[in-house]
Amino acid sequence: MNFLAHLYLSENNTNIMIGNFIADHVRGNNYTHFNDEIQQGIFLHREIDTFTDAHPIVRKSKRRLHKRYRHYDGVIIDIFYDYFLAKNWNQYSEIPLELYTKAIYRLFNEKSPELPIKSQNFIRYMIEYDILYNYQFKNGIAKVLNGMNQRTKGKSQMNLAIEDLELLQTELEEDFTLFFKDLHAFTKIKLKEIQSKL
Repeated sequence: MNFLAHLYLSENNTNIMIGNFIADHVRGNNYTHFNDEIQQGIFLHREIDTFTDAHPIVRKSKRRLHKRYRHYDGVIIDIFYDYFLAKNWNQYSEIPLELYTKAIYRLFNEKSPELPIKSQNFIRYMIEYDILYNYQFKNGIAKVLNGMNQRTKGKSQMNLAIEDLELLQTELEEDFTLFFKDLHAFTKIKLKEIQSKL
């Protein structure tokens, strides 16, 4: 899953949100200097990724994509699933997406100096372009895909994936809805397990 989903699945606990957000920038066990709840967020992020990668619906979504993306198909599906979450946000949260994302930006802006450099850099980018809020729009997704393609120096061809979203929106949205129900249930159980160990 991508950033918005990871944050949503953090149960509105700000420290777990922070850990969930920075997890991709934390290697191995280089997390012991963070407080327990941030560590829980890091562990939760890793569990979410493992569950997602192995889930048959996610694998089906990947197979729907054009074969040109090769091993980047998982990244594309992560982004598409965040699009469906943002697009249907009012089905998942009573807090409007605009208010939710602004609160996230305030939190991360405040905590940024304590976080890994890569996280700090992404926070600046995320706020400048209002990434989380713009996930609900196809042009916002297109910008993210273009940025990812540039980062891979054109090898991923992810800029073309907006075509797949246009062609496969109905099927992919059905995949997301079914998968996210499973993921949400899994996350609630897994978070309690993680919290009981720390």
